[in-house]
Amino acid sequence: MNQDVFMIGGEALSSRLFIGTGKYGADSLIPAVCEASGAQVITVAMRRVEGQSRGITGHIPAHMRLLPNTSGARTAEEAVRLARLARAAGCGSWIKIEVISDTRYLLPDGYETARATEMLVKEGFTVLPYINPDLYVARACVDAGAAAVMPLGAPIGTNRGLRTREMIGILIEEIDLPVVVDAGIGLPSHACEAMEMGAAACLVNTAIASSPDPVGMARAFRHAVQAGRAAYLAGPGAQSSGRAVASSPLTGFLR
Repeated sequence: MNQDVFMIGGEALSSRLFIGTGKYGADSLIPAVCEASGAQVITVAMRRVEGQSRGITGHIPAHMRLLPNTSGARTAEEAVRLARLARAAGCGSWIKIEVISDTRYLLPDGYETARATEMLVKEGFTVLPYINPDLYVARACVDAGAAAVMPLGAPIGTNRGLRTREMIGILIEEIDLPVVVDAGIGLPSHACEAMEMGAAACLVNTAIASSPDPVGMARAFRHAVQAGRAAYLAGPGAQSSGRAVASSPLTGFLR
């Protein structure tokens, strides 16, 4: 698996598991989670970084690629402002765009997300937009210059798995960018399923952070993502139409 590298924004990544920094019982767990997960990319809400020179970022290992997100933004303009603040705070030019004005289901606003993506790409950002698994929104983000698209598997924080599986499959088939499944993944088996489908990566936060053993769960997700990717590369076996097919011949038995 070490040779299976994929590219985002001109940067090669060997790990296909992204992790987050929210919801841990203690931020001091983050270094051990990073090590166990094998992840290279970690998200952090910009609102947790502002004004904290020794805050959450102090617990993130130096080798990790920061992916600030614009959590809390309700419009494209607010997302752009947060992205600029992230870069000014030394978090780099990668940004996960979240534009959410719906407070009940926390579903992303596709129009505002695509608009923010276009504005930030023009400013030199590597933009990864968080979207509903909608083909037209994904295409708009591609046209705007996104480096990847991040469709939700289920409403954020629910741990309910790939409730949008069919729609994600359409994006994997139709979008010529990495598809990083984000939100709703609750079990390593969910991540493995997404990778078996051909997703480029998975972002997991709540399922790891809310586990009684976050470090152990991070390790489990690491293996699940690797297994799912290996299965995708190997290719699935043929399915039968419903009748049983013996794996060994039924002729030639000893008499």
